[in-house]
Amino acid sequence: MHRKHKFIVALTLIAGIAFVVIMAKMKQPPERTAEQPSATPATILEVTPLTVRTEARGYGQVLPARSWQAVANVGGRIIWKHPDLESGNMISEGTRLLQIDPTRYELAEASARADIAALEAELRQLDQEKRNTRELLELENRRLALAQRELERAKTLVDRGALSETRLDEQQRATLHQQQAVQSLKNQLNLIPVRRDTLKARLARSESALANALEDLEDTRFGAPWDMRVHRSEIETGQQVSPNQTLLVADDITAAEATVQLQMSELRNVLSQIPGAPDPADNDETHRGFTDFHRQLPLDSLTVSVQPTSAPDSHWRGKLTRITGSLDPATRTIQAVITVEEPYRDANPPARPPLVRNMFVQATIAVPTPEPVLVVPASAIHQGEVYLADDNDRLQRQPVTLAWQQGELAVVSDGLEAGDRLILDDLVPAIEGTLLNPRPDEQTRQWLQKKAAGEQP
Repeated sequence: MHRKHKFIVALTLIAGIAFVVIMAKMKQPPERTAEQPSATPATILEVTPLTVRTEARGYGQVLPARSWQAVANVGGRIIWKHPDLESGNMISEGTRLLQIDPTRYELAEASARADIAALEAELRQLDQEKRNTRELLELENRRLALAQRELERAKTLVDRGALSETRLDEQQRATLHQQQAVQSLKNQLNLIPVRRDTLKARLARSESALANALEDLEDTRFGAPWDMRVHRSEIETGQQVSPNQTLLVADDITAAEATVQLQMSELRNVLSQIPGAPDPADNDETHRGFTDFHRQLPLDSLTVSVQPTSAPDSHWRGKLTRITGSLDPATRTIQAVITVEEPYRDANPPARPPLVRNMFVQATIAVPTPEPVLVVPASAIHQGEVYLADDNDRLQRQPVTLAWQQGELAVVSDGLEAGDRLILDDLVPAIEGTLLNPRPDEQTRQWLQKKAAGEQP
């Protein structure tokens, strides 16, 4: 019985092995299919010419276009001060600000006027004296003529023996005396011009003293030369002031100037968009005369705005008035002066603060390109190349030349054509001829249009 059981188990095992072998031989091999290459996904943007708002941005500080430092030209005691003459207050043009005690200068004026009146009287007296002396001289000349005729008669009588020598001598003495009287009057007339010159010199000195007194008197009064904002006031009523002492400092509120540091390459790109501008190539030759661009180009075509860094939502329209000669070759920045008219108009602090002294601001100088240009995202430039999708949806590496780069935008001057399909992705590895699965990126297209137009996306 035991042997029969073993036989059945062995027979079952042999039958199972035989079944497996037969089934393996009967199984059909799997069909082989040819490998298909996989396409790399890629977002693309069709290159389209756009008008680009070329910009140069920089930072700097605001200073008033004019600042007035009131300095005392005369000494004295402050007898009156405007109640609004305190730091930060606004004062209108022509407003009386300060008064120094004018008493001593009024006395000096009165003294000078009195001296002038006295000298003018002396001149009138001298003129009258001249007329009187001339009349006396005329009379004395007539008396001299009579004396000379008497002398000639006396000589004739002496020759005839009808008159003594003593009488002749007396007549000669009378004639000499009359000649002396005539000469004395002539001398007086000759001295009158000298005396007049002396009086005129004294009169001129007195008139100068009067002018000084009037100027000193005018210097005792201080008025606002223009609409202004008081920056600093250092005087009080009753205080004694000395000549050359600073009394107050005030800023003109009709105009402000922002001196900002701009990248020279950015400013050159902006100015190159103005008709008649030289080539913006960055070389030493074009550096010459660069700071005179404000004299050579119509800068009114630029759009200039200034915004306080503390209130970036408030903008002030300005004008690029000049470019200074301060060129920093290390940072390649240049100083530009932007003038803002009426920097206090429509001010509404803190949302829209006025442009006050020493305020830190950002300035933007912009102008659109005269013609549409090929502009792409700067991130699509890979070491002087771009990736394109050709007509067969395969990757093409294309060298390009940049005209300039502005933030996230790159303007291409050579290597691209309108209608090219630009790959926006940074493909790694970027192998020429790679099969692509391109997908248009509408969001990037809209972003690029807004960015080129100067809008903030």
